[in-house]
Amino acid sequence: GTRKGAGLRWEALFADLEMQWEAAQAAELDAELVDRSRREVAYLRLLDRLRPAVGSSLRIGVLVGAREGEAGQVLGGRLAVLGMDWLLLQESAAQEVLVPFRSVLWVRGLTAVSAQPGHEGPLAVRLDLPYALRGVVRDRSVCSVVVLDGTAVTGTIDRVGADFVEVAEHPGDEFRRARSVQAVRTVPLSSVSFVRRTP
Repeated sequence: GTRKGAGLRWEALFADLEMQWEAAQAAELDAELVDRSRREVAYLRLLDRLRPAVGSSLRIGVLVGAREGEAGQVLGGRLAVLGMDWLLLQESAAQEVLVPFRSVLWVRGLTAVSAQPGHEGPLAVRLDLPYALRGVVRDRSVCSVVVLDGTAVTGTIDRVGADFVEVAEHPGDEFRRARSVQAVRTVPLSSVSFVRRTP
């Protein structure tokens, strides 16, 4: 009887060891998967998170107002276009707002889906903020360039340099004509919070 009991104890011990080993293997695999997904997430950019959301409605907190007590502004609308370092929100039928990524404080409305990093294609790589703003220059539309201290510079963007824009300031309800231009303001791109096309 003693022998039989000892045999069962060994069997139980081996079964227990096997279970422990399987649990350790499973834990190792889980840890590896978690580690791999952490590594993959580490390569994701804001651009990759936003790409699947084109066409969706989002709310975006943007940095505006350096004065005390100002905590940014919330923009909402359909994510219409995405560049390398900017996004275009369709706020209403007539109003669009171009937001540089560096002004974005947070984004609400994204799903868990992300695009694969580095798969945006060679054309998209060239679609940076200066490129987008040069499109606005060609369009000649009246817009409001909102800078980091909350000032809205209204008029027509005349020129875009490597790191600045020049805005011919004139009333928003008038076309850009020499007689309507009150001043030309040069704004470093690093100071632009967002650019809104006025209806």
